[in-house]
Amino acid sequence: MPLQQLVNHFNDRFEKEHHSSFRPFILENGLVSGLFGPIRIGSVFSPIRAATDNDSIAGHAAQISVSPYHSDLPDGQFGEVGSVFTDALKQPADFQSIISLDRLCRTVHMLNYLPYSHIGGVLFLDVDPRHILGVSQNHGVYFEEIIIKCGLATKNVVISMAVNNFYALNHSQLLEGLNNYRQRGYQIALNIGDLYSANGLVDLIAKLSPNYLRVNVPNANTANANNEVTWPSALNALKELQHLVGGQTILQQVDQKDQVFIASAAGFDLVQGSYYDKLSVDHLRCL
Repeated sequence: MPLQQLVNHFNDRFEKEHHSSFRPFILENGLVSGLFGPIRIGSVFSPIRAATDNDSIAGHAAQISVSPYHSDLPDGQFGEVGSVFTDALKQPADFQSIISLDRLCRTVHMLNYLPYSHIGGVLFLDVDPRHILGVSQNHGVYFEEIIIKCGLATKNVVISMAVNNFYALNHSQLLEGLNNYRQRGYQIALNIGDLYSANGLVDLIAKLSPNYLRVNVPNANTANANNEVTWPSALNALKELQHLVGGQTILQQVDQKDQVFIASAAGFDLVQGSYYDKLSVDHLRCL
């Protein structure tokens, strides 16, 4: 299906779902963006590469890009999108606003990724934990319809969720939601960011068996918060557990040359970062 036709379809869907005449998706110069109040949301795709062969692309991680949006719509009509989306910024506990924003971003990413889907591999899409907690059941059904409409399959999409102590008490609900995604064919990634001893992290990995574990690259002498365990020691336990459950590890945010040696010495399966992107034409950027 032509990209413009897909954009029209999702704008029609938005109008119907929100009983609004506002159409948030825009196609310009072959790129799709979504409107969020006074800003325009686009996509940046960063390649995830094999650690032992940086030319081998295992997939891409999608992130949002933002730019100002100056609308010429009447104030009343422009306000409609604010009532749907900008509450997510003012009231972060408003699950429905978070869900709407999350879906907007992922739809934009999926549409922008279509021209590059022939490259192969998987697409990593971040999902806010509040989205998972705010949906009572059948996680992934809504987005599965988008994926199918785009002619792709859920097995090529990795649902990536950030893990931190703020949501440690909700691990059981998050686990149930992530397993709902998996039952629909999605792959799962846990993004622990900077390595730390998150409450229940080991238990969560053991129960979920994520396909991927994402870790930010540290400084060479980074230690944990209590300065008792060095970064390599803390990582090894998680890395061994991740491999035991059949998953892969990703070292991300590798931006400097000296950090490349950390990835090699630590034995990561995959790597991601601007250092590699500067050496390759595979870095994809969409407004």
